[in-house]
Amino acid sequence: MNSTDPVAPVIDANLVVALDALLAEQSVTRAAARMHTSPAAMSRTLARLRRVLQDPLLVRAGQTMVPTPRALALRDEAATVVRRVGALLTPATGVDPAVLRGTFTLQAADLVGAALAAGLLELAGREAPGVSLRFRAEELEAGPALRDGRIDLEVGAIDHADPETHVEELVTLRMTAAVRPGHPLADGPLTPQRFAAAEHVVVSRRGRFTGPVDTALAEHGLSRRVAVVLPGHLAAMTLAARSDAVALVPAAEPGAAPSPFTEQAAVLGLRLLDIPLTLPPLTIGMAWHPRHTADGAHHWLRGAVRRVLRVS
Repeated sequence: MNSTDPVAPVIDANLVVALDALLAEQSVTRAAARMHTSPAAMSRTLARLRRVLQDPLLVRAGQTMVPTPRALALRDEAATVVRRVGALLTPATGVDPAVLRGTFTLQAADLVGAALAAGLLELAGREAPGVSLRFRAEELEAGPALRDGRIDLEVGAIDHADPETHVEELVTLRMTAAVRPGHPLADGPLTPQRFAAAEHVVVSRRGRFTGPVDTALAEHGLSRRVAVVLPGHLAAMTLAARSDAVALVPAAEPGAAPSPFTEQAAVLGLRLLDIPLTLPPLTIGMAWHPRHTADGAHHWLRGAVRRVLRVS
């Protein structure tokens, strides 16, 4: 550093807070109580303020202290500065959702989007009317998309997160067989053999014909006939409602509260049958980039997702 360069003044924010307390209370003792310090320490702070501002600030008038004209001129400004510093250093998670403006982009499968959209829209309308929602299909690689800001939150079966990505598990579901009213499978006990003999519709974005169900059937020496592969659950449920095809629908674990993931199946009039196989559970979670963890707006969004999925 060049010795002729001007030296930036050292700003002590504590002095501003003390000045605000002294001018508001007009008493060293009361200001000390407000600042959770001793009267002696506050007296030393007042002396320092007098030196810095070159003004007595508070002067004795009988049993009380009265502000000088300079102190009166500084009182409102000091209070404003303290409020602004307090707001600056307040965690962003305390944001008022009513003042939020902007669009949140969520990436989710169609069934997850259907389970979330109505509830999030209702919450946004009631709490954050300036917020808009945009749902994208599972078309982007979530890690880079979260990192680049192309999506704000991924909700679904999170099985490909980058190490830096924050992931929170939300709810564990089980797979059920969805069939139309009057379907032969709904009449009588459902056995692995009867389940395998039915016509099936599989959901796969990559066009795969097999999945965990086929692995479980193979353990019984069984296989099933997959009549059609569709890229989304909503299309598969619609097909099941109009044919004898069996679709898979995630539902709440026994004893848990009803899941919003089954609401569309109920709208279509589908019956959900317990599958007589040992299948792995389905965990639904949400993933986001760590730069959003302390952001107040994103904090509201994550809380809203939890509430819609009935996990908070």
